[in-house]
Amino acid sequence: MSKKIIYLDNAATTPLDPKVLTAMMPYLQGEFGNASSLHTLGLNNRVAVDRAQATVASFLGAQKSEVYFTSGATESDNMAIFGPLRALQAKFPGRRWQIIVSSIEHDAILEPAKQLAKEDVEVVFLPVGSDGIVKVEELKKLIKENTILVSIMYINNEIGAIQPIQEIGALIKELNKTRSQKIYFHTDATQALAYVDCNVDKLGIDMLSLSGHKIYGPKGVGALYLRKGTQFQPLIWGGHQQSGVRSGTYNVPGIVGLGKAIEILKDSKKIAQENKKIKDLRDYLIKEIKKIPKVKLNGDAKKRSPNNASFIFEGVEGESVLLMLSDKNIAVSTGSACSSGSLEPSHVLSAMGVSPEKAHGSLRFSLGRFNTKADVTALVKALPTIIKRLRKMSPIK
Repeated sequence: MSKKIIYLDNAATTPLDPKVLTAMMPYLQGEFGNASSLHTLGLNNRVAVDRAQATVASFLGAQKSEVYFTSGATESDNMAIFGPLRALQAKFPGRRWQIIVSSIEHDAILEPAKQLAKEDVEVVFLPVGSDGIVKVEELKKLIKENTILVSIMYINNEIGAIQPIQEIGALIKELNKTRSQKIYFHTDATQALAYVDCNVDKLGIDMLSLSGHKIYGPKGVGALYLRKGTQFQPLIWGGHQQSGVRSGTYNVPGIVGLGKAIEILKDSKKIAQENKKIKDLRDYLIKEIKKIPKVKLNGDAKKRSPNNASFIFEGVEGESVLLMLSDKNIAVSTGSACSSGSLEPSHVLSAMGVSPEKAHGSLRFSLGRFNTKADVTALVKALPTIIKRLRKMSPIK
C-alpha cells in the first residue's frame, strides 16, 4: 500500500470535495443530455445549469445573467483582456487604447497582455513594492485618457499578497464620472473566493475570473462575471450558447460541481471556522520554518491569504528541496504550478526586487480544507534536515 501524500500545494489545485463529487455523479451517468436540447434529458440538464448559475451569481452579489461558464480561469482571464478591447477596436477603428495590468499577474493575464503589446495597444505593467502589493496612487498616475482596462489580481497565487481591490474600484468609479470612455476593471479572483469578500458591487469591478479546481471543485470549469453593459466581443464563436458571449456545449457535470463548490462557500459561519483553522496551521508553519537559518518570508506578513506561506531559503535550489520533500511524500511548490517547467526565476519575486539567485531558492506552502496539524508537523520536522543537507552540497552561498 502506498503511503499517504501530505498535500501542501492547494494553491495549485485542491482535492475534490466529496459533496461536490456526489452532486456531479448524476450528470456523469444517467442525466447525460445536452443542456441546449428541448427534450426531457436536455431540459433536466438546463435546469441544473441555471441553478448553478444562480448560485454563483448570488455568491458574487451579481445578476444571474452576468455569469458565464468557461473552461477555467485562464479562459476567463483571456476573455476579460480581449473582450472589451476587441469591441472598442471594432467600434473605433484606428484608435490606440491603453490597458494596465499588474506586474505580478498570472500568465493567463500577462501572456495576452504581451500579445497585445505586439499590436497597436499600449500595455503598461503596474509595479509592486517589496511586499508584493500594488499602490493605488501609482495606478492613478498611469491612467490616461485612452485607458480602457485595468486588471489586478485579488490574491497573488505565489506569495498570497492581497491587493487593494476595493480601493482601486473606488478610484476607477470616481474617474469614470468625468470620462467619455469608461475604464473597465477586472480582477482574477481565482485564489480569493474562499478567503475574502468577492461581492462585485462592493469591490467596484466589471469583470471577475474564477476557477472550480481552486475551491474543491472539478478541473476544466470556471466562470467569468461580466457586468451588464460592458462592451464585449466574444473569443469563441459557435452555437450561440450563453447569449453568444461564450459559445460551446455546456459542461454540465463541471458546472454542477462548480455550483456545489460555491454553495459550500456560501455557508459563511462554517467557512469562517475553516479559514481560522487554516490560518492557525499556516501561522504555526511560519513560526517553525523561521527557526531555520537564512530563511525569509515573501510578502507582507498580514496582508496575505490565510492559507499561503512563501519563503526564500538561501543557499539552496527550491526545486531540489521540493524533490526531496516529494521523496518523503510531502507535496509543495516552488511557485506557480503553471510555470513550473520554466527555468526563469519567478516573475513575481523579480517584480518585488528579489535577485534571481535568491528567487531560485523559493518554496510555496499552501494549506487547505483537509489539512491537519499532523501534516504541518511532518513538514517542519523533515524540512530543516533537507535544507542543511542541501546547503552542504550546494555551491550557492
